[in-house]
Amino acid sequence: MSVKERKERERAGRERLIVATARQLAEQHGWDAVTTRRLAESIEYSQPVLYSHFRGKREIIGAVALEGAAELAVALRAATAAAAGPRARVTALARGYLDFAARNPAVYDALFQLDGGLAYAQEDTPAPLKDAFAALLECLGEVAGEGVHPGLFTELFWASLHGIVTLTRAGRLPPADTEERVRLLVARLAVL
Repeated sequence: MSVKERKERERAGRERLIVATARQLAEQHGWDAVTTRRLAESIEYSQPVLYSHFRGKREIIGAVALEGAAELAVALRAATAAAAGPRARVTALARGYLDFAARNPAVYDALFQLDGGLAYAQEDTPAPLKDAFAALLECLGEVAGEGVHPGLFTELFWASLHGIVTLTRAGRLPPADTEERVRLLVARLAVL
């Protein structure tokens, strides 16, 4: 292995460590606790080393969001893979989405609540974000209904799921009714 390859591997390893540590701090203490000073202390590197990888917290949030988008796509496809029939797939998709958000609140915030400097729904949207949306569209496109644009239907369904996540987390919706919300969402929106 050349010196250049070793240095690139070490740099990539430091980036993964920074992102993993930021994610861990955010999951444990919230995003306000993620500062370059605290990250530097946690990973035992100087702040200038962090800045040599990321210009600041915004880029770190973006890196966590991209990692989270890839994980969300995998989780959604896994949730729907074993489901038989459109209703079961859409229900599994909704549950998978809500479960992912509940298990990964800081990642969810990085994806959909915080400014990570990422472009959404544009030509230059990063591939992991496009793939997460594609995972939704793969399932929801088949139940959009006659004459309904599958992408728009997917956006509407996704917005409904996002609303359930954010309103439940904020204490505006009782968590005990989440399963009934999923049932109503699937029954009323999806053409099955």
